[in-house]
Amino acid sequence: MKITIIVEKTKNGYSAYAEKYPVYTVGKSLDELKHNILEAVNLLLEKTGKSIKEDDLKIVLDLPQFFEFYKVINAKALSERIGMNQSLLAQYIKGVKKPSSTQTNRILKGVQQIGRELAGVQFL
Repeated sequence: MKITIIVEKTKNGYSAYAEKYPVYTVGKSLDELKHNILEAVNLLLEKTGKSIKEDDLKIVLDLPQFFEFYKVINAKALSERIGMNQSLLAQYIKGVKKPSSTQTNRILKGVQQIGRELAGVQFL
C-alpha cells in the first residue's frame, strides 16, 4: 500500500499531509517529517491492525522544495544533461514559473536517471 504524502516547505522546516488520510504533521527536517508522518499514519491505522513502513510512503515535493533539500544536485549540470535552458530551469526552481507536466516529467526523468547511475557506482 503506497500512501502519497504532500510535503511543503515552511518558515521553520516542513509540513506534510497524507493525500487520502486525515493526517497532518510538521518537522524541522525532511527526515524528521518522514518519521512524524509515518508515526501519525500508523496511529490512525492502529485500530485496523495494519501498519506501514517508510517504503510505503510516496513523498511528493515541488521543484523548489526538491532543489532546496537536495542541494547537492547542480541545476546547471542537470539542465545541460536534459537539454533544458538553464535560465528556464532556474526559474522553475525559484518558483518564478511553474513547469508544465511535460517539463516536470522531463526534469524528473533526468533526476531519476542520475539516481540510477549513482546507485550503480562502485569505487576501487
